[in-house]
Amino acid sequence: MKGASMSRYPLEGYREKCGTDVLIGTRHAKNPIHLRIPVTIAGMSFGSLSANAKEALGRGASEAGTSTTTGDGGMTPEEREHSTTLVYQYLPSRYGMNPDDLRQADAIEVVVGQGAKPGGGGMLLGQKITERVAEMRTLPVGIDQRSACRHPDWTGPDDLAIKILELREITNWEKPIYIKCGAARPYYDTALSVKAGADAVVIDGMQGGTAATQDVFIEHVGQPTLVAVKEAVQALVDLDMHRKVQLIVGGGVRTGADVAKALAMGADAVSIGTAALIALGDQDPALDDEYRAIGSAAGCWEDYQAGNDPAGITTQDPELAARLDPVVGGRRLANYLRVLTLEAQTIARACGKSHVHNLEPDDMVALTVEAAAMAGIPLAGTNWVPGTGG
Repeated sequence: MKGASMSRYPLEGYREKCGTDVLIGTRHAKNPIHLRIPVTIAGMSFGSLSANAKEALGRGASEAGTSTTTGDGGMTPEEREHSTTLVYQYLPSRYGMNPDDLRQADAIEVVVGQGAKPGGGGMLLGQKITERVAEMRTLPVGIDQRSACRHPDWTGPDDLAIKILELREITNWEKPIYIKCGAARPYYDTALSVKAGADAVVIDGMQGGTAATQDVFIEHVGQPTLVAVKEAVQALVDLDMHRKVQLIVGGGVRTGADVAKALAMGADAVSIGTAALIALGDQDPALDDEYRAIGSAAGCWEDYQAGNDPAGITTQDPELAARLDPVVGGRRLANYLRVLTLEAQTIARACGKSHVHNLEPDDMVALTVEAAAMAGIPLAGTNWVPGTGG
């Protein structure tokens, strides 16, 4: 980020306001959702996460003034009770899906793909399929559960448009409807989502989540988040829908600087998943001995699918899950969300902006040729954007 200078007056952080709120769902929904901050919590399932973890995510998001998302497997009462704004995911598996929960949600996210596995399904291993998880998914206890890679009742964008219309009728046109895609073809997926009638588009870069998928997917399928933002924004601009259809991007967001960069490139908000789990207390150095006992170490834990997380977050083991206090976890998450927001505000003020959404590509330069080419912004010290001939 450039920051302000003689040519642009910076804002004083202690005296001059810098807004952070975002309104999502203004295109069609009767009840758009208003968030105090532009950082949302991505969908992570009950099954993958413990019930206490889902409650903690709801508590933390609510305290910070943002939304959280259900994930595969349905909505838990704890999650709904403690989430001021809850987005309900409508996934290919349809695990736990029912119209009553759709109506209880504040928004609906139709999942076409995820950052960790665009074009691929997921797996919840049998050791995490407890009686409660199995009952919500209407599947056997203790048996691996495969999530489908595509929706069973549509084959293309025309079918998707019909399905979105059905969802609007079920919810009386009240709820914003998002469409979520992995960053495989961000330009076309964004354009088709708009044409299908989405109020918001969610694009996951390839850094988005683990999702219990294969290494070959995580390392070699999808595109970096920078590319995803650039292409999605371009599609919205070409359709004259930028800022009319909101764009939420995820994948690799860890700091307020990451938030500021995504907003400067044209996103309306970002989503976090793994970072939120770490904020709850996953990979805690205090648990290093226990992580080492299962063949890992604090700060290196990646086997979220194994179900033996000593932090009690990515597990269904009742003794481990009880270790997470959802009130304390929610407080930690809220603190982290505040820090992300304050860091993004600090950068926006340094660039002379009174709202984080006033950040723009002109506030940025790239430090490498590769980053300049992917993001479509000039290489530092030049006016050159690789690939443009300029």
